[in-house]
Amino acid sequence: MTAIGDKRTRYLSKLDNLMMAVIDFHDGPTEQPDEPHWHPHEQICYMAEGRIIFFLDGEPTTLEQGDMFTVPANVPHTVQLLTKHVRLVDSFNPIREDFL
Repeated sequence: MTAIGDKRTRYLSKLDNLMMAVIDFHDGPTEQPDEPHWHPHEQICYMAEGRIIFFLDGEPTTLEQGDMFTVPANVPHTVQLLTKHVRLVDSFNPIREDFL
């Protein structure tokens, strides 16, 4: 497990071309979304716990436990936490070398 911010952690599993990351946020709810980011990796996310507003290219969607979302490569995206704890399970292709 790796700390990725105040009250945020991530742990990983990977193969040669596929990575899974579990990200726990313990700092919600937040008044504003995180800063948008983008990456050259395709991403699929499963909402394991909590509620968020997910922004894909600026468009908001409210999601909760059991929902999934996708992020195409190089598209700006971010989240705003609506609950105290949020757990996301992300899959990336190719692997995120920046996470290692």
